Amino acid sequence: MTQVPDPEAPEGVDLERPNAARIYDWFLGGTANWAIDREFGERAVQTFPMIKTIAKSGRELLGRTVRYMARNGIDQFLDLGSGVPTVGNVHQIATSVNPDARCVYVDYEPVAVAHSQVLLEREGVADRHAVLQGDLRNPGDIWPRALDTGVLDPKRPIGLIMSGVLYFIGRDEPAVEMVRKYLSLAPSGSYFMASHITTDGVTAPDGESREEIHEQYKQSSTPIHFRSRAEFAEFFEGLELVEPGIVWVSQWRPEEGESRNSDRMAADPSFSGGICAVGRKP
Repeated sequence: MTQVPDPEAPEGVDLERPNAARIYDWFLGGTANWAIDREFGERAVQTFPMIKTIAKSGRELLGRTVRYMARNGIDQFLDLGSGVPTVGNVHQIATSVNPDARCVYVDYEPVAVAHSQVLLEREGVADRHAVLQGDLRNPGDIWPRALDTGVLDPKRPIGLIMSGVLYFIGRDEPAVEMVRKYLSLAPSGSYFMASHITTDGVTAPDGESREEIHEQYKQSSTPIHFRSRAEFAEFFEGLELVEPGIVWVSQWRPEEGESRNSDRMAADPSFSGGICAVGRKP
């Protein structure tokens, strides 16, 4: 079969190294990726065959947490590190609960930004939602730009989302301070959702393959960093944790929406290696 060449990359796209947003898109079955990302993904699957299932469980978690926030009065969202649009984007989930909900997407990857803009325009909702290219590490830049879109009202509670992105911020970087800066800017009643990968408490007998994945990502433009449960908890200091608190991804309110966990994750929720939580700012 003849290999169909990749389309020309948008300006600013680095095709010298695989990129996390495009790799994740490939894991989910998307098309916003290039040969270098697919090659990386295929090697990752060979190393750790369950990685696609785990990626999908993280996407399902996003849906459940957004649905929860929308049902509890949040009608505006700031999705930081939003990635490439795929099934169940924040604005789609939120508006299924509240048709007036709004969202600003932020990502550093030009492909993610370009595809997000196309999606909003295709759906005819670009006047109610927005997308920005920028580095979430700089809340002093991102926050005013997000407000300048006119999508968000800074006087009302906001749903801050960092789904599957904090582990791309190095352990030597001020990640906790960054999160606290965003939370200091958000009004009372806002919610914060985050997920992370960890080896802390993982009982599934596959530690070597996880470490190999860790090493593989070092070759990409977006290496990953594990954090302990205690380190993850620091992101939520000063917030009121929503029940059930900090748990494995598959354990967070499965009644809120779709969750197609594999038999292995159902038997051992730690298998995903993903932890998550939602907190409310008093």
